[in-house]
Amino acid sequence: MASFEEVLEHAGCERRVIEHCRAVAGVALTFTLKVPVNTELVLAGAWLHDIGRSKTHGIAHGQIGADICRELGYSERIARIVECHIGAGLTREECRRLGLEPRDCVPSTLEEKIVAHADNIVKDAREISIDECIARAAPLGPDVQKRLRDLADEIERLR
Repeated sequence: MASFEEVLEHAGCERRVIEHCRAVAGVALTFTLKVPVNTELVLAGAWLHDIGRSKTHGIAHGQIGADICRELGYSERIARIVECHIGAGLTREECRRLGLEPRDCVPSTLEEKIVAHADNIVKDAREISIDECIARAAPLGPDVQKRLRDLADEIERLR
């Protein structure tokens, strides 16, 4: 079976995307050490969360990546992690307004939330502060910033 890195390479992801996914997987792992969570699922989702960037670097990469995972035969649980990793998630209505398929892309399982948060606090291949993450979301408005803060507050307690 191919490694996640090989899957990303085969899909056409750039090296910088692969390095980002590696860093997100490392950070995500730190949230799994003290709680009963499916670590293999978290790692798979973290490694594959940006596979959709092989097709687009736009906001649609989450949904596209989930579809790629489904086509490659990955479980629906992995596809949902990929689909729900954008920020603190996107509601069906937000997806519609953004021109995406109107899907519920809000993380609900602990594994989905861990990967979304880990991605939020990794810029390129380095971990950033929660405050920096939230400041970077300022153009998206206070509602998005609040959801990011709420997700961070929930997940950071796991470390």
